[in-house]
Amino acid sequence: MRRRWIFLAPLAIGGFLLFIAIGGEVVRQLWNWLLPPLFGWRQITFWQALGILVLCRILFGGFGRHGCHRTGFRRRLAERWDHMTPEERERFRQGMRRRFGFGPSTSESKEQ
Repeated sequence: MRRRWIFLAPLAIGGFLLFIAIGGEVVRQLWNWLLPPLFGWRQITFWQALGILVLCRILFGGFGRHGCHRTGFRRRLAERWDHMTPEERERFRQGMRRRFGFGPSTSESKEQ
């Protein structure tokens, strides 16, 4: 078992570094191919492209496991929805419409 880790650890580190290098190069090539001709922006270096890649990862991808907290939230919401009565569901919908500014529901507008 220990021999396997001795072989796999450098291979994993090398693969990770190769993945980072390819990602940075792809971002640099796309940036330098698209943005200077379209918008007149300057070309960037590999290290700037790597910085953009990290920034996008932080802003849009986050760190850690993907989607675990979201799927748990959806599952809990679906369970709560299944246990609601039709009146409770309609009250929930109306609350969401008021909260997010969608106005009265279609059933409310027909009653008025």
